[in-house]
Amino acid sequence: MSLPVYFDPVSNGEYVPPRKTRAHATMEEIAWSLVEKGTRRTGQSRRAFLRSTCGMAACLAAINRVSASEGGSYVLPKEALLDQAAADSALAGNEFVFDIQTHHVMPGKGWAMGGRYNFVKEIFLDSDTSCAVLSALPAVEEKQPLPQAEAEVTREIVESLAKTPRLWVHALVTPNYGDVKRHLDGMERVSKQYKIAAWKMYTLLAEGGKGYWHDDEKIGIPVLEKAREIGIKLVCTHKGFPFGKLPERFDTARDIGRTAKRFPDMKFIVYHSGYIPRVKEGPYDPANAEEGVNCLIKSVQEAGVAPRGNVYAELGSTWWILMKKPEEAAHVLGKLLKAFGPDHLLWGTDCLWYGSPQPQIAAFRAFQISPEFREKYGYPELTKEIKEKILGLSSAKVYGVDPKRDLPKIQKDEVEKLKQAYLPDRDPSHRVYGPRTRREFFELLASRGGRPA
Repeated sequence: MSLPVYFDPVSNGEYVPPRKTRAHATMEEIAWSLVEKGTRRTGQSRRAFLRSTCGMAACLAAINRVSASEGGSYVLPKEALLDQAAADSALAGNEFVFDIQTHHVMPGKGWAMGGRYNFVKEIFLDSDTSCAVLSALPAVEEKQPLPQAEAEVTREIVESLAKTPRLWVHALVTPNYGDVKRHLDGMERVSKQYKIAAWKMYTLLAEGGKGYWHDDEKIGIPVLEKAREIGIKLVCTHKGFPFGKLPERFDTARDIGRTAKRFPDMKFIVYHSGYIPRVKEGPYDPANAEEGVNCLIKSVQEAGVAPRGNVYAELGSTWWILMKKPEEAAHVLGKLLKAFGPDHLLWGTDCLWYGSPQPQIAAFRAFQISPEFREKYGYPELTKEIKEKILGLSSAKVYGVDPKRDLPKIQKDEVEKLKQAYLPDRDPSHRVYGPRTRREFFELLASRGGRPA
């Protein structure tokens, strides 16, 4: 049985898995020692302890011991390592959780990331997720590991089980691959054939070494005009996490502000918030904003887009990495909340790459920006109200979900009945599905036919 927090290298297939640091190795060692102590003191088996929130508390306590700073930490009751009720008070909850970045691929497609069964189990049974978006993956059309038709089947299966709004799907648009008009016609076709909630774009995917900007008059603008014409005016764009060395930084969010200003009737969700793992995040500095989260904030501010306008920041993979970097986590969450507000900071996990999203949800519930950082940088306290908005209420508004209307139905649907039947003997896998070595990463990249600009 593994720890609920994975400390070894793994990625979402969009960045090379980092080498395991000494800090992460120490966190893991401390976590296991706390687990062993907990099993002895409580009389539980190791398996039972790791299934409980006490096992999660052990992992977060280990992160606190190694990396907590004056900036941020996990707030846990002293009894959380031995008493499940105490651990639950910090790590459990009943919020409306709307994960707007999830993935799976089809079995037999090379990287068989669990398929539909594991997707439903890991997302809806082994986590507190209420609703989710099945997002597109960065791949050329003919090598897409989850073709649109298969994504639609997954949506239909979940919908048939639930009979309530549970799952939404994206349609991928790669307008810089071949003739732009062909992609515009494809947008028209897919919007009529399937139930599409938004468009997914990767401006750094390249054909012939050339990505694109959203406000490129020959590539990006025609796509946005077509989206507006069709009436699906929600764009989810990958920014950050460059796949490799880029001659031109199409992975950065420098085009977001000017594009959003040009299309004020559309909404732009910036996946990953422009985060780049190799960039150490500190307080916002407009003089140091060529990449990373600062670039997104600067782009929006320079364009004069209102903080609560039509740009949203999303946390998929970003929070997964920052979970083990409390000081940087405090800066990223703090400056995004200052720049956009909690109504425009959206929850995503990039699972199943990282397994079930439950560890990310639990960690977020317990995380707090320190009073010192709040006073020094003007960051807000992560109140229960703010966390509820980030975890789901803000995404609900974007996707047209009414939690007051829909959540009572969700809590009585067939998926919830399956979950309640499963919980007494729940068996979380604590498994990750993403590439864990450089070799696995490049094999995955090659299998999708995509490469960075």
